[in-house]
Amino acid sequence: MRSGVTIFPGSNCDRDIIVALKEISGKTPIKMWHKDTEFPNLDLIVIPGGFSFGDYLRCGALAARSPIIKNIKNHISRGGAVLGICNGFQILIEAGILPGSLIRNEKLLFTCRKTILEIQDSMISPFLSGLKKGQYLNIPVAHNEGNFFASETLLNELKNEGRIAFKYVKEANTDDDYNPNGSCNDIAGILSKNGKVLGMMPHPERAIYNLHGGTDGLKFLSKTFEKLIG
Repeated sequence: MRSGVTIFPGSNCDRDIIVALKEISGKTPIKMWHKDTEFPNLDLIVIPGGFSFGDYLRCGALAARSPIIKNIKNHISRGGAVLGICNGFQILIEAGILPGSLIRNEKLLFTCRKTILEIQDSMISPFLSGLKKGQYLNIPVAHNEGNFFASETLLNELKNEGRIAFKYVKEANTDDDYNPNGSCNDIAGILSKNGKVLGMMPHPERAIYNLHGGTDGLKFLSKTFEKLIG
C-alpha cells in the first residue's frame, strides 16, 4: 500500500493523518509539498485538514491552484484514490474535483465536537465497501466552513447516484443540535462519480486511539486500506 499526504502552508493535520496511516499500514506515507510536480505512483493520496494559505479568499481556494493539484488530478484520472478531510474537502471542491460548496457554519461559529455519522446507501467505493449501510461512526469535527450547500438538482443527483457517503445523524435521547454546521440534508461527506474520491468534514485521524475518546476513525481508515490493497 503506497500512500502520500499533501502539505500546504497552513496545513495542521498532516502529522495526525501520517501517524494514523503508519499505525494502520506499518509504512510511513510520503510527504508531498504543495509545489511538488512529481511523485511516485500511489494507491492513496490524503489531503489533510488545516488552514491552507490562512483561508484567504475562500477556504481551499489558493491551495486548489497549487502546482500539486494537476498531479492529483492525473492520479485520479488513472483510477487512484483520494481522501480529502475538512480543509482537504474544501480544496477538492475549489479544484472542481467534487461538486457543491462549503460555506460558513449556520451559527457563524467555529465548531469542535464529536459527531455521529451514518453510512449511506452509496455506490461502490473503496472508502465504504467495508462498512454497512446504516452503520454509525463517532468521529469529531473541527471547522468554521463545513456547511455543505448545493442546489436541489445537485442534491438529487448525489442521492440518486449513491454519492452521499455520510450524514450527520440524531442519536436517541439527544437534542436537535446533531448537525454541527447546517449542511443541506445533513450531508457530511460525498463521493466522486467513480467513487474513488471522498471528501468529508469529520476527522477520522482524531479517532484512532482510545485516548481520543473512540476508535471509529481507525475502523474507517483500516477498512479503506483493506479494500485498496485487496
